[in-house]
Amino acid sequence: MKAAILYDSQTGHTATAATYIAEGIKDDTNIEVQTFHIDKIDTDYIQSADLIIFGSPTYMASTTGKMKLWLEQNGGKLNLAGKLGGAFATEQYIHGGAENALQILLTHELVLGMMTYSGGVAFGKPVIHLGPVGMRQNMESFQELFHTYGQRMAVQLQKIHSNSNN
Repeated sequence: MKAAILYDSQTGHTATAATYIAEGIKDDTNIEVQTFHIDKIDTDYIQSADLIIFGSPTYMASTTGKMKLWLEQNGGKLNLAGKLGGAFATEQYIHGGAENALQILLTHELVLGMMTYSGGVAFGKPVIHLGPVGMRQNMESFQELFHTYGQRMAVQLQKIHSNSNN
């Protein structure tokens, strides 16, 4: 199984969050994980991945314009239908609009035919409704949250994979 984490990152904070998620996915699994800035993707790897997670910094209570444009121009070319998907965001301050950014990312995934997942309340605390959000001033304090999200996405991918083999 393979996972790909695609993100836009202007200051490195969203890239850091992607790394934390990748570490969580790798925990006690045989899932291969790669992270990609949207400027430097490996199309073949992404198309072969079973799990795709998109991440964006929050800008003006949304994703970055670059991320939205990239999704519109490239999302349909990646053959993502049927793949497990998730989303994460970073923001500069509390209530900076990360929930909107997550909804935009998840909406793109749904339009592309992906199966979106976050774990919701199923795992208990920390509850991650739409996807994890971290504040850039103190990304280290959000490491465990992003790591936990990665673990939960890996568990769901393994469930889907084992059910498809039965």
